[in-house]
Amino acid sequence: MRSAPARLRTGLLGGAGGVFALWAAQVRPSARLDALFATAAHLTGLLAGYGVLALLFLMARVPAVEHGVGADRLARLHALGGRWVLGLCLGHGLFALCGYAVHTGSDVIGAAVALLGYPALAAAALGAVLLAAVGVTSARAARRRLPHGTWRGVHLLTYPAVALGFGHQLAGPDLASVPPVAWCWALLHTAVAVLLVWYRAVVPVRQALRHGLRVAGVRAEGPGVVSVTVMGEGLAELRAEPGQFLRWRFLCRGLWHTALPFSLSAPVRDDTLRITVKGLGRHSRRIRRLRPGTRVLATGPFGALTARRRTRPKVLLIAGGVGITPLRALFETLPGGPGELTLLYRAGDAGQLVLRGELEAIAAERGAGLHYLLGPSDAAYDPLAPGALRELVPDLDAHDVYLCGPPGMALATTNSLRRAGVPAARIHSECFAY
Repeated sequence: MRSAPARLRTGLLGGAGGVFALWAAQVRPSARLDALFATAAHLTGLLAGYGVLALLFLMARVPAVEHGVGADRLARLHALGGRWVLGLCLGHGLFALCGYAVHTGSDVIGAAVALLGYPALAAAALGAVLLAAVGVTSARAARRRLPHGTWRGVHLLTYPAVALGFGHQLAGPDLASVPPVAWCWALLHTAVAVLLVWYRAVVPVRQALRHGLRVAGVRAEGPGVVSVTVMGEGLAELRAEPGQFLRWRFLCRGLWHTALPFSLSAPVRDDTLRITVKGLGRHSRRIRRLRPGTRVLATGPFGALTARRRTRPKVLLIAGGVGITPLRALFETLPGGPGELTLLYRAGDAGQLVLRGELEAIAAERGAGLHYLLGPSDAAYDPLAPGALRELVPDLDAHDVYLCGPPGMALATTNSLRRAGVPAARIHSECFAY
């Protein structure tokens, strides 16, 4: 589990190296300007095509990848890779345009008009425009202003964009001139397409038909926070582990069209699942109005914040705000004797503590440590500073640390833990701010 992210990065970079080797094997050295532009266009085009496949694979929700790497890391890799792919697409288009203009002795505008006269090139250009639209709406500034449903709808344009560019890739000289390579390229696209259809469409429908999930009850836990209990059949087959999350689609007005990622706030028991949700956005606020009997589609489980990451007998859990939900499930289920498990819960004040009664009952039953770290985030005293952490947990560097909270708090706490002597390999966290 700990080496899964490294293996994924190695595999992705190895694939990129293979694409580079394919390009290098076909290069014909030339000092002519049009040949130099064409050579650069071939390389950027091949890398862009491979990059799109890698992006789709990262978001295919393959369980082995999701559980080993973690959904948050996959999302960050996807976002970083998207920037590279857009840059490569832009470079490919510019190099090809300049090379054609030099080769034909025409101006850039005339060359562009001539190139768009070829159907495959026109389709690829439209695909590049669609990818650019996806990239622009995925920029952080745009994401903050766009409703999630709108952003998701635009993001789905990735699929027709890839389809429009596929024919152009197979017609390119780097692939068309070597039939076995063209076949392999087509098979890679087919394999990724099958994974996408299977895990993002077939598996969710199959789970819905098999488990028949329905809302059993909604209970207020605090200001703007509710717990939703969902019942179904054969839920042990999901093999959902404490610390993981599912993507929930509640089939009622205002929620049916959006899949929301919420962690399990309790272990699976008696064919019952439970999530605890804070109304931070428009969709999560509507969760409070769910009625018993509402049908539910749930896909998953996902996430790698589980007991599998543990490497030490002693474990420290650090939660911020509603980030307590996956850690509450781990607090109950992680193996450990008295004194081996400690939970630090950061909140603005006592009124913001969620599931407090359950946490205290678990701590008393297991002989575990439980500390509430209360106070505003901008206060002069930081209870998550390195010195404060070492005071609360004297043998801090002998612990595995599980961390879940808002992005800013998670980053600051990770830095504090590193300064306090906890190795990065023993800090386990997931952040769902995609």
